[in-house]
Amino acid sequence: MDFRFEEALPLLRRTPATLRALLEGLPTSWIEATEGPETWSPYDVVGHLILSERVTWIPRAEHLLRHGDSRPFVPFDRDAISASSDGLSLGERLDSFTELRAASLGRLEALRLTDADLARRGSHPELGSVTLGQLLATWVAHDLGHLGQIARTMARQYTETVGPWRRYLSILGSPSG
Repeated sequence: MDFRFEEALPLLRRTPATLRALLEGLPTSWIEATEGPETWSPYDVVGHLILSERVTWIPRAEHLLRHGDSRPFVPFDRDAISASSDGLSLGERLDSFTELRAASLGRLEALRLTDADLARRGSHPELGSVTLGQLLATWVAHDLGHLGQIARTMARQYTETVGPWRRYLSILGSPSG
């Protein structure tokens, strides 16, 4: 599927509300659950999404439009979680993400991008040449990936508890031999 604004923007607009509907009001045990050492909880994922919103999607789109492939994007630590949201409650993180996403989408719409703009190339510090359309499609896939990550992390809290039904629940992974 090619990137199309009319198909991507509704999904990008829904991500904050989807996160809020899934997470808000849950006990801490769900919000702080992980899949083990060095993995993220749903709370951590929301912090990562805040950081991504601040430094990745629109900043890189604007950088690409301004510099093309003459200057690579500033590297992004994919494992970082926003220090600026440390100490915030989950609700405050969700509020911050909601505000940042609305601002990002406003900036994106203000760019009035054309098909020619979507084909423009920029330089990623690790991946090399990328197009603006690829960057924006990645934004959508990134949201969906983290929504899936949150759902998987939460579901896996019941990996052993579901008993023999585990074999029907692909989200829990294969039972070990």
